[in-house]
Amino acid sequence: MSEFDRSKHHRRTARWFPILLIFLALWDLRTDFLLLFDHFTLTSLMFAMRYHLLAVVVLLGSFSLWNRYR
Repeated sequence: MSEFDRSKHHRRTARWFPILLIFLALWDLRTDFLLLFDHFTLTSLMFAMRYHLLAVVVLLGSFSLWNRYR
């Protein structure tokens, strides 16, 4: 098996990874989403982005992750 085939096979077996990261990011932001849907303010949006920075970055980078492991 060539190096290219091994790399392609490894990407196929790790398709669950971006899905798991997106799910965990959404789970972390669940309370903030409820607050934003209930009453949207810029303060609540800034709070969510500031105190859940990793989850926001994962969601912003999820398209790139999805394309990489596709």
